[in-house]
Amino acid sequence: MKYTQLGRTGLKVSRLVLGTMNFGPQTDEADSHAIMDSALASGVNFFDTANVYGWGANKGRTEEIVGTWFAQGGGRREKTVLATKCYGSMQLDDSPVWPNNDKLSALNIRRAVDASLKRLQTDYIDLYQFHHVDRSTPWEEIWQAMDVLVQQGKVLYVGSSNHAGWNIAQANETARRRGSLGLVSEQCHYNLVERRAEMEVIPAAESYGLGVIPWSPLGGGLLGGALRKEREGGSGARSTRALENTKLREQVQSYEDLLDKHGLHPGETALAWLLSRPAVTGPIVGPRVQEQLDSALRAVELELTPEVLSALDEIFPGPGTAPEAFAW
Repeated sequence: MKYTQLGRTGLKVSRLVLGTMNFGPQTDEADSHAIMDSALASGVNFFDTANVYGWGANKGRTEEIVGTWFAQGGGRREKTVLATKCYGSMQLDDSPVWPNNDKLSALNIRRAVDASLKRLQTDYIDLYQFHHVDRSTPWEEIWQAMDVLVQQGKVLYVGSSNHAGWNIAQANETARRRGSLGLVSEQCHYNLVERRAEMEVIPAAESYGLGVIPWSPLGGGLLGGALRKEREGGSGARSTRALENTKLREQVQSYEDLLDKHGLHPGETALAWLLSRPAVTGPIVGPRVQEQLDSALRAVELELTPEVLSALDEIFPGPGTAPEAFAW
């Protein structure tokens, strides 16, 4: 496994992030534990989860599964850089959200951290991430709450997820005025198909020293050999719907043809491409089964040639950086 520092921090993390979103909804506890053991044995030390994972009536279940894995001991917690998130409501039914039970008020942040610590069976979170932008809470309040948690030792670093470039700037300028470290990472939707983060999010992350943690690195399955699987009768529902777009279908076909020519695996290539991008710490992979983790691990060692990288840019051209991308 290869390692890098998370953004401008001294924290060393693996260049592959184990996403746990499938633990509970699609992968049972025993298999989830086995995947985490395998990931750790392979050198993956960066695990990502969220308080709402488990979804619906099972919100929090994923954190519980990670917690029971930590409880087995054997240095599991000590070897793991643990990232989780808050923002969404933890209500288990469809009734209206009770006031102060979601988003990023100081009150909800305090409650959410304590609840996650209990489910995770740990006394600290390495990277606590805001799952979305809270447009109704000022950054001064958010940082006041986080500064207290850092002082208490419950949180070590703070990151964002699904934030725009200007949100990152606003957050870190507010933190700077307070003498706080500020955001050290941004978890964003980024892959060969979805490259809009390159306009402003990636430049903001580079400027402020944030590590970029891409989610959905395979574009909902589109970049994992979707057309090949379709021909074999096994493509996923998300990729099947997306491929109804004629232009996108042509791009994916060109992508798979290119990789066939060079003897490359689609999913591994998509991950390797992200690993070659500026500011990217490591993509999040969410394996349902061990074989998917094995494939992702191979991607870390894959170095794409300039010829392949250039061809990928031709198939999936990026938007360019702002303001040139939309000004002229």
